[in-house]
Amino acid sequence: MLRRFWLLTLLLVAITACGGAKPGDEGAHSSPVKLTLMSHDSFAISEDTLASFEKAENAEVILLPAGDAGAALNQAILAKEDPLADIFFGVDNTFLGRALEAEIFEPYESPVLEMVPESLHLDPTYTLLPVDFGDVCLNYDIAWFELAGISPPKSLTDLIHPDYFELLVVENPATSSPGLAFLLTTIGVFGVDSEYNYLDFWQDLKENGVLITQGWEDAYYGHFSVSGDGDRPLVVSYASSPPAEVIFAEAPIDEPPTATVTAPDTCFRQVEFVGILQGSGNRALAEKFVDFMLEKQFQEDIPLNMFVFPANEQAALPEVFVRWAEIPDEPVVVDPATIAANRDTWIKTWTERILR
Repeated sequence: MLRRFWLLTLLLVAITACGGAKPGDEGAHSSPVKLTLMSHDSFAISEDTLASFEKAENAEVILLPAGDAGAALNQAILAKEDPLADIFFGVDNTFLGRALEAEIFEPYESPVLEMVPESLHLDPTYTLLPVDFGDVCLNYDIAWFELAGISPPKSLTDLIHPDYFELLVVENPATSSPGLAFLLTTIGVFGVDSEYNYLDFWQDLKENGVLITQGWEDAYYGHFSVSGDGDRPLVVSYASSPPAEVIFAEAPIDEPPTATVTAPDTCFRQVEFVGILQGSGNRALAEKFVDFMLEKQFQEDIPLNMFVFPANEQAALPEVFVRWAEIPDEPVVVDPATIAANRDTWIKTWTERILR
């Protein structure tokens, strides 16, 4: 009897072992859990970084680019009842108010936020969390100004001086993200109801020969004197443009041909956020990915992929950014709720007064 008992016991153990682990048991070789990340078209991160998260969490991250930031957000709002993704990345502070009003995100206070400076915490409800930032600033052609014997501008008001006649190219705020950022810069500096307001400044820019294009590529590569056959040595671009010039130069160069005006009240800081969409079936995994986006590995991968700056203060910058990218100490600030309430009116008024 005893021998039979032990034989039966060994048989049961063998059967249990051969049956494999149940789904969800630790060590089970289950299929990866799919997590969909919706974003604007400019989202980019290295395959190795993404793969490290997938391996650690047994996940498959599906990327869903959906146009520019405004178009992608519109799609997410329209799909509120049947979400297209688990996570949305790419809302910036020019669309923050609108995104919060739409109520398509679920709050999540990531513990990694303690590594992000308070100045980037623009949403106290933790519905949208800051991932990166970039500054829209005036860029200038160093050699052109040296040859002309003219100093680069040190303020926005310098731009209406006769010395800068027909030197500046900017983007249309109705069709361009940096164009809108520059418009907001002028609103932040000159105000809307001031005796001399942003529209007065734009009228003076117009009289001083400013060129307005539809988008950044046309302005930078079509009219900026550093690129192509352009003849304008001043352009609205990014604080990260000089290091990009070094990285993407056709022949190796030791220093960029451009520099950035970063004096107080000349730049507008764009902050990009991530949020968990309501209705996500993978809340726990979505939280882990948000944490991952704020941690050092992902953050240090941001500059050379998206040419913006990491939000995490502990993330190291690549050497080319350390040498050639200047971060403004006093960027212009316009409250996101004020932008949400007035953006369309400001653009419409600007279009009627300046373009027509």
